[in-house]
Amino acid sequence: MSFGGLNSVWVIVMFDLPTDTPEARKQYTNFRGYLLDDGFIMMQYSVYMRHCASDENAQVHAKRIKSNLPADGEVRIIKITDKQFGRIEVYYGKKTKNIEQGPEQLSLF
Repeated sequence: MSFGGLNSVWVIVMFDLPTDTPEARKQYTNFRGYLLDDGFIMMQYSVYMRHCASDENAQVHAKRIKSNLPADGEVRIIKITDKQFGRIEVYYGKKTKNIEQGPEQLSLF
């Protein structure tokens, strides 16, 4: 099941940043704001995701994240295919919930 093309990729950013000082909270807020401005959406607390049309596009976003890292804390970047993303199981308590869907591929006539 491919939503954006044959080579589309999901970029998932997970982070654990300190918030123990006003400066650390500011860096946390700035980093989170950067992700949102770059088209990421919150998957769950401190886990953000973005759909990219290709691996090359995913590399561009990963490079941008690296250039906007906060001074302290841990950030992980995972890139997975649409097929892998479609296999994610999400549970809220004992209830299953459908996962987010990628953008449909555009058809130009």
